[in-house]
Amino acid sequence: MKLLDNYEVRDLGNLELLAQQVVEGFIIGLHKSPFHGFSVEFAEHRLYNQGESTRNIDWKVYARTDKMFSKRFEEETNLRCQIVIDGSSSMYFPEDTGQKPYVNKLNFAALGAAALMNLLQKQRDAFGLTLFDSQVNTHTRCKTSTTHYRLLLSQLDRLLSNPERNKTTAAADALHQIADSIHKRSLVVIFSDMFEHHADMDTLFSALQHLKHNKHEVILFHVVDKSKEIQFEFENRPYLFIDMETGEKLRLQSNQIKKHYIEQMGKFMDELKMKCLQYQIDFVEADIHQGFRNVLQTYLVKRSRMKA
Repeated sequence: MKLLDNYEVRDLGNLELLAQQVVEGFIIGLHKSPFHGFSVEFAEHRLYNQGESTRNIDWKVYARTDKMFSKRFEEETNLRCQIVIDGSSSMYFPEDTGQKPYVNKLNFAALGAAALMNLLQKQRDAFGLTLFDSQVNTHTRCKTSTTHYRLLLSQLDRLLSNPERNKTTAAADALHQIADSIHKRSLVVIFSDMFEHHADMDTLFSALQHLKHNKHEVILFHVVDKSKEIQFEFENRPYLFIDMETGEKLRLQSNQIKKHYIEQMGKFMDELKMKCLQYQIDFVEADIHQGFRNVLQTYLVKRSRMKA
């Protein structure tokens, strides 16, 4: 499964190393792309001018692109970014079948968050982390230090290493709590499948509206296994479907419900997108099989707009 250029995730054992490699691959990709000016701003690089000191040349970038870039250190920003991850049991889909490489929704969200934190740290922006399921379990203030970055990575590692079934979601309550606790005018980045049993869409979006009311910018990465959860691409044979949050079981032939399922999921997706548009929330489909380019690029576009 290609996640980013020729980078392939085989093992989520070292989240810091993986995040660094994902970000480096993305930076190199931008340097090689037509969006060169955009990548310079993001990566804190500028083209090396002949006659300048070579002290700040990024030799790693030179080795990969055959172009000289100097690292920029002078610019400081005041961006604060709160990264919010849904840790409910539905995020552990699909479960590990032993096939490699393997990634589920929570793996994807955790590595996406780690890559964003790596990027934020490079830009000297402050970042915090919130983890929730039926309640908020972790909520850290925004900081910029390397010690803080590694602390948050350790919290993500703990979440990944302790998968549990029957953890339900209370996204609305968590988002209200976050809206009341984070610094004014922050960027809130949410990784969630938005599958919640006990709240209707209006309740959920009232919480997102709360974030907007408090002047925060919001990106919602809708993390899904698109082929299975949206398009219902299962072989036409009997399956035992198990709700990972409630344990409820349903045995049936997949084609018996495929048409109805796709229709209902289509309605859900349309409403989700419409509500995000209504509340000026950036909605981004994050298919776990498509890698992290869209995640990082969406963040950069939002950051550049917030600085404008």
